Amino acid sequence: MATDAPPPSKAEPHLPSTAEFVEVQESAEFGELRRAHRSFAFPLTIGFISWYLLYVLLSIYADDFMGTKLFGNFNVAFVLGLAQFLTTFLIAWWYERHSSSKLDPKAEAIKSRMEGGA
Repeated sequence: MATDAPPPSKAEPHLPSTAEFVEVQESAEFGELRRAHRSFAFPLTIGFISWYLLYVLLSIYADDFMGTKLFGNFNVAFVLGLAQFLTTFLIAWWYERHSSSKLDPKAEAIKSRMEGGA
């Protein structure tokens, strides 16, 4: 089976020094990468935790509402519980898309520069 990938390099990779790590950490490029991550992850985390706590509080204090039958033997609590799973998977999918398009290219550029010793 043929592949297009070149064979692995036998040369030792460049190991960045502590000073190089500090320099990158203080760079505008790294700051932009952190902002891109935080501006996505923090609001989404706060939103999901709020949604989860709403579900828990409704389960504790609004048992009449949560016990309301919607169709067949399915009530509001069951549907909202399934929605918790659905939102978890949607957030994971959305973060993967965000990471692939916005974070990974920036992180790869920083990594390549550091490993190249430039």
